[in-house]
Amino acid sequence: MGVPEMEAFWRSLLEKRKANTLNADEQELFYRFGKAITNLSANPKHPGLHTHQIEPLSRKYGMKVWQSYLDQGKTARRFYWVYGPNRKEITIVGIEPHPEDGKQGAYARIKLSELPEK
Repeated sequence: MGVPEMEAFWRSLLEKRKANTLNADEQELFYRFGKAITNLSANPKHPGLHTHQIEPLSRKYGMKVWQSYLDQGKTARRFYWVYGPNRKEITIVGIEPHPEDGKQGAYARIKLSELPEK
């Protein structure tokens, strides 16, 4: 994963799973995030991810930022990723609730982790 916050987040889920202490929400997130990472690593344009570039975030962070689906419905969550820092690498830089509330500027509240140095 590369970004310290995202790596720590994933390791925390893994540790809780090993200890069998994931609550129901964490179990669902673990399953969905694991599946999404698998799909992303196989094909960033996997149809189940519904991947698309987010122009407001790309402008804000000065690089192309992509959004992919984790889940939909009541707990709709999205994860954000970028290519890099090295060739043939993808770095996940955030997981957030679905930001699109129908208002312009819905992505303004999204804060992503920084891309690690090459």
